[in-house]
Amino acid sequence: MSNFTPISALAGGALIGSAAVLLMWGLGRTAGISGITFDIFERERAGAWRWFFLIGLVVGAAIIFSTSPVTPAARTGFPLVLVAISGFLVGFGTRTSGGCTSGHGVCGLARLSVRSLTATITFMVTGAASVYLLRHVFGVGA
Repeated sequence: MSNFTPISALAGGALIGSAAVLLMWGLGRTAGISGITFDIFERERAGAWRWFFLIGLVVGAAIIFSTSPVTPAARTGFPLVLVAISGFLVGFGTRTSGGCTSGHGVCGLARLSVRSLTATITFMVTGAASVYLLRHVFGVGA
């Protein structure tokens, strides 16, 4: 928590919330990144707006990264095979649970969805357990 910056955290949260509201208001769609990404590969659902949304995420991050006076250091010490397995498990989990942290955690909780509350609690508990196990039991990335 030594690098916590409340102003940038508030600005980032406001931008994420604004994007979610605009997507729901403009297209009636939930801003679930995994669903948007997966639906690109289904021809009947691959609207251009999905590409623009995802490209906007990457371009927005690139703009912030390139204009920020302080750039975050790259994390090291994580075996590539572990990162690949983790990515696969996250993708599998988002498909199995019917959504990701952005869909459930931002949009679903805003709609007071019990299903999204359950999913978000599961994400958070699993994430905390994973960090504890990797850092304190297996010593990865410590």
